[in-house]
Amino acid sequence: MIQNILKDKPVKLFVIFTAFFVANALIAECIGGKIFSLEKLFELLPSHFSLFGQKDLSFNLTCGVLLWPLEFVLTDIVNEYYGPKAVRRISYTAVALISYGFIMFYFAMAVPPADFWYGTGVQDGIPDMSKAFNGIFGQGMWIILGSLVAFLVSQIVDVTIFHKIKRYTGEKKIWLRATGSTLISQLVDSFIVLFIAFKIGKGWSWQLVLAICLVNYTYKFTMAIILTPLIYAVEKWIEKYVGHETAIAMKHAAMGKESE
Repeated sequence: MIQNILKDKPVKLFVIFTAFFVANALIAECIGGKIFSLEKLFELLPSHFSLFGQKDLSFNLTCGVLLWPLEFVLTDIVNEYYGPKAVRRISYTAVALISYGFIMFYFAMAVPPADFWYGTGVQDGIPDMSKAFNGIFGQGMWIILGSLVAFLVSQIVDVTIFHKIKRYTGEKKIWLRATGSTLISQLVDSFIVLFIAFKIGKGWSWQLVLAICLVNYTYKFTMAIILTPLIYAVEKWIEKYVGHETAIAMKHAAMGKESE
């Protein structure tokens, strides 16, 4: 039986998508503690603009946003071929494993370090390796909570809007349902994570939360449009891999799951 399952191409695809989805989400969470300048990345001067009364803003983003757009692209692909139940399943799996990962991070931080380890990074400019390790992996609980809640809610929003649009477009215009659902879910994601992590957790003003939310969303909005051709490329590859008839059958089954 297991051999038949492993030979089933749609099943193998789902396993690959799930593995990448979870790994990509966990990596995004791990690197999310670093803030980078989008302007400097493209060798531009900081923008220094104002929003909602907040002055001197620029496109300073968490490194996590470099990977999160791929999560929404993959969500739309899984939604198209496997349906909303499959999206919810991999989303719950990702949240469970990310939570497990952070529990292990905190456990590793709590383990007493070896005496000689403190100074092993001096030659690289790191005087205390234990503090450096804890500083990297010890993200605030509010940030972790905000990120996980935002991820779950935005995934539910994405899958719901995707299928509502598909009711009207049928198999055509995948760009409309993929981009449309992503644009709305990314806005929800940006707001929730900032609201929980910084409004509740840090006491930020509403003006600052909304300003940073809009800055982050502008980047995500742009990336959602830029990555739209990737969805067509993956869809073409899937059809070639599983065959045209199987691909069509998968899409029909995905739509049928909506009413289950």
